[in-house]
Amino acid sequence: MAKGYWVSVYPAISDPEMLTAYNELARPAVRAGGGRTLSVGGRVVAHEAGITQRVVLVEFDNFEQAVGAYESEAYQKALVALPDGYERDFRIIEGID
Repeated sequence: MAKGYWVSVYPAISDPEMLTAYNELARPAVRAGGGRTLSVGGRVVAHEAGITQRVVLVEFDNFEQAVGAYESEAYQKALVALPDGYERDFRIIEGID
């Protein structure tokens, strides 16, 4: 079965410290949903229309699990903690076998 992934890109972050409340709620919500964080803001080389800001990649056993984790009550509480003014491109994608 193909794995599922969360891919988050933050085009602009004015104050990374403001993500603390979100991170404290999101990390356990992701783990409880079966997610494994593979990358959080590491080194990035951007090409074409890419950006070099924070990129987060989370792996799940399958696409349905990834969707379910996003829709979970715990993760929805984390989303409320995202500070105003943060821009994020968030996608749930299905991998290939």
